[in-house]
Amino acid sequence: MPYDSKQFGRLGESLAVGHLKKNGYRILARNYRNRFGEIDIIARHREVIVFVEVKARSTINFGPSKAAVDRNKQKRISMIALGYLKQTRSTDAKARFDVVCVDTDSNRPRVEIIPNAFPLSYG
Repeated sequence: MPYDSKQFGRLGESLAVGHLKKNGYRILARNYRNRFGEIDIIARHREVIVFVEVKARSTINFGPSKAAVDRNKQKRISMIALGYLKQTRSTDAKARFDVVCVDTDSNRPRVEIIPNAFPLSYG
């Protein structure tokens, strides 16, 4: 059976959403898109708006999913987040960037939330 990366990505996001909800996050948007790109999940956790990047891996051959959000990706996510905050008139809200790692290299997927995975990054 051929590997379908889009389907695998959707599965990873669904597992991430379930794990986030179980940990008290309220999902505000999925696959939010603006002129700067797309962010996987926007949620609220307590009084904080959280921009979530999901990284799913089916194998560790290319390294752990935690290492997949490089500096360029952080900048792009930051720009998308700023655009969202402006669009929703939420620029005074507390915000942070989390990464959810979904590793499926075993029979049972492992899902881990990394809160405050990186700071606002631009320039």
